[in-house]
Formats: sequence, structure tokens, C-alpha cells
Amino acid sequence: VQLVESGGGSVQTGGSLRLSCTPSPFTYSSYRLGWFRQAPGNEREGVASVDANGRKIYTDSVKGRFTISSGNPLNTLYLQMNSLNPEDTAMYYCAARPAVFGASLDSRDYDYWGHGTQVTVSS
Repeated sequence: VQLVESGGGSVQTGGSLRLSCTPSPFTYSSYRLGWFRQAPGNEREGVASVDANGRKIYTDSVKGRFTISSGNPLNTLYLQMNSLNPEDTAMYYCAARPAVFGASLDSRDYDYWGHGTQVTVSS
């Protein structure tokens, strides 16, 4: 499975971005997908996750601002990011584990990773 992210960029505080992740090949009826981020000097952090049943979870710092979504059958995974602030600056990664149910923000619960897309928020 290959994951390709896109949609990163530079915005000012309060701006919005939408990240996309296209997994291929991916014909599983059950799966777990997630978005993670890593800022320089920090550990990788789970941001949002969704499973094939549509269950979604978010880390506390993005609740109410970020929305994860995916189609079923899966074509593309999205992360809509609103009200961005400088603390959101990081490399964002898409991750997947096929043939499971249940969302997770733990990186150990994923098998496949994209190469990342940079998000930079300036004040």
C-alpha cells in the first residue's frame, strides 16, 4: 500500500488548509486511517483517525478545528484544518492499517505511512 499526501502549505494564523491522502492499492472493506504530525524536536503525534465504520477520534488540541473524512469505498482521505495557529506547524503524515476496525491515535497501530506534507502557520 502506498500513501501519497498533498495539500500542505503556508498560511497565516486563522487560515485553513485541506490535506489529502490517496492510498493505492486499497480495496479493503475494513481499515483504520489516521493523520499524524511531527514538529522538529517533537515526537510524532496522532491528530485524527477514522475507521471504515466511520468512527472518528481527534487529539484534544484539534477538536472543533480539524475534521477527518473519507469515502467508502475509500478513494481519498482528507483532513480539513481550520483556525490554524503556529502550534499546528509540522510535517503531516497519512497512515493506514487494513483489515481492522477501530480508530487510533497510536502510531503503533498503523502499518503504512506516507512521506508527509509540510504545514507552516505564521503569526
